[in-house]
Amino acid sequence: MEVQRIKVSAVSYINTLPFLYGINKSEIKNQLDLSLDIPSECAKKLLSGEVDIGLVPVAILPQLKEYHIVSDYCIGAVGNVDSVALYSNVPLDEIESVYLDYQSRSSVNLVKVLAKEYWHISPLWIDTSEGYENKIEGNIAGVIIGDRTFNLSKEYKYKYDLSGEWMKYSGLPFVFACWVSNIQLPKLFIEEFNEALSFGINNIESVINNYSGTTVSKEDLNVYLTKSISYILDDKKQLAIKCFLGSIKTLDFAE
Repeated sequence: MEVQRIKVSAVSYINTLPFLYGINKSEIKNQLDLSLDIPSECAKKLLSGEVDIGLVPVAILPQLKEYHIVSDYCIGAVGNVDSVALYSNVPLDEIESVYLDYQSRSSVNLVKVLAKEYWHISPLWIDTSEGYENKIEGNIAGVIIGDRTFNLSKEYKYKYDLSGEWMKYSGLPFVFACWVSNIQLPKLFIEEFNEALSFGINNIESVINNYSGTTVSKEDLNVYLTKSISYILDDKKQLAIKCFLGSIKTLDFAE
């Protein structure tokens, strides 16, 4: 009889490559039914119970009836992350409207927190669908996340790195996504899953050597994975999650 697999949704962005490398090099892969999705879809699948584990935006944690952070690793940043930003052709105080990335949840909430608490601006927030990036012009800015941001800096006059701005505001790193289950999983499985992720994080050089994509050069990928992204879910990042969720709750911005 076939053993029921644990259903997992992981983010399809480049910053997840070390996690996927570790999983694929581990026997744990034989226990998983793995799908790759944009962050908002990871969130949707975990919230609906379609999957058991998701690498999900931290903004959805209060919406889960039950949740367990099942790993010592996350998608985080200490200062600038480079791949999550508000792009604009005018400075902050001239922005009238902001397109919100449909692929995002945490970043959408983060830009709203920063706008009210740090930048002190009150733009019109606009939900989006595919292709909205081409509408950023004049006094209309846009939040763009993930692999689409590579090489975008030349397209717009201003780039406000949301993780960097959060650190200026709070003095804390930022956690965009962490590994979360919506059910209690066996302790042995969690240990093996965490070991697989650890293997990937500790072998980023091999991850880069195996990269065959064209989104970024291997040199830029090395900088991004080793300098921009911070994978360890340490005490400061745990505190940052609490602070961020508290800000969302206070401002009633949770989505």
